[in-house]
Amino acid sequence: MRQGRARGAALKAATAVLALGAVTGCSSEPAADAEAGARSTADATATPAAAGSAEKGATIGGPGSPCPLPVTFDVAADWKPEAVESGGADDEFGALLRQGPVTLVCEIDAKPAGNIGFLRVWAGGKAGDDAREALRAFVADAAKSREKETYTATKAGERDAVEVTYVNTDDLLDEPKKERAFAVATPEGVVVVDLGGLDTQEHEEMLPAYELARKSLRTG
Repeated sequence: MRQGRARGAALKAATAVLALGAVTGCSSEPAADAEAGARSTADATATPAAAGSAEKGATIGGPGSPCPLPVTFDVAADWKPEAVESGGADDEFGALLRQGPVTLVCEIDAKPAGNIGFLRVWAGGKAGDDAREALRAFVADAAKSREKETYTATKAGERDAVEVTYVNTDDLLDEPKKERAFAVATPEGVVVVDLGGLDTQEHEEMLPAYELARKSLRTG
């Protein structure tokens, strides 16, 4: 059953149909990066325009949690985390679960909380890798067609991080859809957390859960 779920996730990753979207390919203009880097810390860490905050549920990432990770963070109440088995380097499904330098390692399902979508956690690379470059490569693989791609310096818990927002315009989608993800460098490589939803409305409704994960993230 676990392998079947992993294969399903792989197909979503390949087509971006269910917002694996995660995050995705044209590079943003240098001016957008410069503007983002110049923003104040308050602006960079501001909660997106989504009403309310998410109620805390489980904490995942540590030993014994559903998804052992290089980081830990809080999951919104009723969201269900599950580890993803990616297969070996030569496994075709394992290859579909890789985006840029990172591999899908955990899916946190929003359906029990009433939404259609996931928080997905990706990990890979090595200590010293640049989180911004890893996020750019991740986005390039996730959505070949996109607009309004903007990278912003932010915080994930107490750690420096980088966040991307963009509009996925892939023709496999019924309509353009907002996407968002953040990346943080850890002693074990880069971790990317992305928010995937069925459409923009689902995406916006799930933003509080994404913000809870980002603000509560810890390493070590």
